[in-house]
Amino acid sequence: MTALLTPERRSEIAGRALRRPVVTLLACYLLTRVLAVVAMAVAATWFQTPAGVGHLHPTVGDVLGSWDSVWYRRIAEGGYPLPLPADPDTGRLTYSAWAFYPAFPLLVRMLMLTGLPFTAAAVGLNLVLGAVAVLLVWQAFRFALHAAPLPARERLALVAAALWCLYPATGILVMPYTEALACVLLPAALLLLMQRRYLWVGAVALALGFTRGVAPALACAALAHLVIRWREERAAGMVPLRGHRASAVVMLVATAVSALAWPAYVGLASGLPTAFFDVQAAWGQQPDKGPFVLWLAWAWDERGIFGVAVLLGLVATYVALVLGRHGRWLAIELRAWALAYPLFLMAVVRPITSMWRFLLLDFPVAALVASVAMRTSTGASVVPHWRRRVAVVVGALVAGVFWFTASLLTFTPWDATPP
Repeated sequence: MTALLTPERRSEIAGRALRRPVVTLLACYLLTRVLAVVAMAVAATWFQTPAGVGHLHPTVGDVLGSWDSVWYRRIAEGGYPLPLPADPDTGRLTYSAWAFYPAFPLLVRMLMLTGLPFTAAAVGLNLVLGAVAVLLVWQAFRFALHAAPLPARERLALVAAALWCLYPATGILVMPYTEALACVLLPAALLLLMQRRYLWVGAVALALGFTRGVAPALACAALAHLVIRWREERAAGMVPLRGHRASAVVMLVATAVSALAWPAYVGLASGLPTAFFDVQAAWGQQPDKGPFVLWLAWAWDERGIFGVAVLLGLVATYVALVLGRHGRWLAIELRAWALAYPLFLMAVVRPITSMWRFLLLDFPVAALVASVAMRTSTGASVVPHWRRRVAVVVGALVAGVFWFTASLLTFTPWDATPP
């Protein structure tokens, strides 16, 4: 399509997008939501077996209400069960809603007070939250440019945020899942951190503590920010963190509390101190096996030494991208998050297909992809044919959206691979 446009017309369109970035991003977001729903319709029509939904004609509604959506519905409509469900034979805690964080279903319950059914309230809420998330991601990328108002850099941030809308698991942001809320809170926390508004970071971190278990990775970003600021101000002969030491301490304490808040509440509510972790274990999480061990064992079981080499190679390549020239245009806080979060996931989460969904929060990946596609490390200059390269990436991501939706959002009782 872009090949049919004259250079002058392409420049005019690009200039218009940069002059109205919010409209451009919201348009991209709307188009990608339509794409996600179309992918769900395709998945329901041609890939969803009737055995997985209980009737002969699966629909988009069946896809929207599947998997963890069922659990969030139970929480929104009936709360958390007490006493905690346990296996009658072994006495061990079994699957229950207590494995799921409460912020999202409680917001949905508030909307349901208006008379909306669960699905309408949850999907409507997530559509709004997703739009806010895209704008916050874009603002985080722009702030990383450190007040350098070069059009090419603005363009790079805009392209990166737009590409994030096409992450293969983007359909999750439409479904009644907690990811959309987390995708608002996380970039908001990092943006506030870069703005040195530490008390607000602490407040957002506490909200995150009841949304997703990401506090340790966020703490790494906060510590990286404070260390860099301390060193820079000390080198400049200034008093490090002057006027912000107390608020910085409050921020770190709040982040630590957010990591323990929900597990502690589950323990208090149930009378079993380790209840949250016992329920997580029932769902298959095994952090007691040691960090990274399950991933290395999985790679070895799949392909032996070759599998381990591929896994380590992928991790090394990703780290090199974040620390190398294609991550250089990002603020240190975003780069710290981009390193800490995936490594944290690999340390505590077993190899499951839900990792595709979890990595939605690793939004700096979109910035790396944009930088590689446009062949720039700062945004100050890009290759002349960058639109074609970005178009190729967009095509691959669109295919990824359909693959994820057809492969993981459909439910087959005898071969379940949860998103």
